[in-house]
Amino acid sequence: MASVILKRGRAKPFFFGHPWVFSGSVARVEGNPADGDLVSVLDDRGQFVAKGFFNAKSQIRVRLATWNPDEAVDAAYFERRLRLAARLREQTLSLPAHTDAYRLVHSEGDGLPGLIVDRYADWLVVQFLSLGLALRKGEILAALARVCPNRHVFERSDTDVATREGIEPHVGPLAGPEPPDPLPVTMHGIRLLADLRRGQKTGLFLDQRDNYRAVAALAEGRRVLDCFSYTGAFALFARVLGHAASVLAIEMSEPALALAQRNAELNGLTSLLHSSTHPPIHPSNHPPDVEFRQGDVFVELRRLRDAAQTFGLVVLDPPKFARSTGDVENALRGYKDINLLAMHLLEPGGILATCSCSQHIDDATFTAMLNDAAYDTGREVQVLERRSQAPDHPVSVTCPESRYLKCYLCRVL
Repeated sequence: MASVILKRGRAKPFFFGHPWVFSGSVARVEGNPADGDLVSVLDDRGQFVAKGFFNAKSQIRVRLATWNPDEAVDAAYFERRLRLAARLREQTLSLPAHTDAYRLVHSEGDGLPGLIVDRYADWLVVQFLSLGLALRKGEILAALARVCPNRHVFERSDTDVATREGIEPHVGPLAGPEPPDPLPVTMHGIRLLADLRRGQKTGLFLDQRDNYRAVAALAEGRRVLDCFSYTGAFALFARVLGHAASVLAIEMSEPALALAQRNAELNGLTSLLHSSTHPPIHPSNHPPDVEFRQGDVFVELRRLRDAAQTFGLVVLDPPKFARSTGDVENALRGYKDINLLAMHLLEPGGILATCSCSQHIDDATFTAMLNDAAYDTGREVQVLERRSQAPDHPVSVTCPESRYLKCYLCRVL
């Protein structure tokens, strides 16, 4: 087995279990490993640290798999890790009792760096985000079939992360038939349609599942504005579970809005879809349960501000603004812009639910951004609760980067 030798003073994080060896920590490579091969990682004195998957194409030069020099990384290894992951969801969290849509394997959070498995009803959607695991797809799928029998498997390895790893993009069934288009699932009693082929992530934002309900609990009697609504989950939860007085949801994507309207119908709600240039026409005494507006959120927030509109609750759930550390400065400008505009739109004592799924922006930085926005608007902001991804997206203490989602519930005075 080839070896990766670390630079002096760089081994400590890996002895303590961090799973990513970046190229800057590598002194040299002994042997001639192919990309995806299993290698030993040694410190500068030749002491064993761990074993992992090598990839010269990736900034993460080695993704560590085991710290036990005697543990084989084989079919039995993958089955053990998958069974541990399944036990968390099925026994500890009891997720199948109240939802058929959840994350079964959360990459580093479950000790399988570069593997995502999401359950949608009878389908498992897999993403291979590391070359080492992609090259062992057969072993992993065989183990998955033993751990989760009678499930269909669909692959969505079409991300930019997979491309950077040198993984050939693939979307399609790996076991069983094609999934329905779209596929209905249930979260906390709300019915949602998942587009497994083309939807964001693997179809839905499973990481926000519990945050949908938490925000809905603050919506009663309020006029709600849901920004970056995607297929309308925050909007529907606010109206159905939260008994919001009214809901306006803004989203740019036409296909997402089409699904959002179908989701509203699936939950017994009336809806109206329009663009800001073609305002809604409906009898004032029969407004829809949810109003969907197609448009750019940055533009629409300014139009609402200029029209002196106010809301009792504003939800900001934007896409990832910072995909790398080099994007952070621009991303913070974007986050501040939408949060500042949202604060302008909130009535005194209104609720701001503001999210970021950018891993490269930590809590301290996000809080500082909110402080800047509050200062510029002259509003006082109280953070009521700092939330994160749902517990089926566990955070490994050895890899703090596995916590990426921030969802702050705030009161704006």
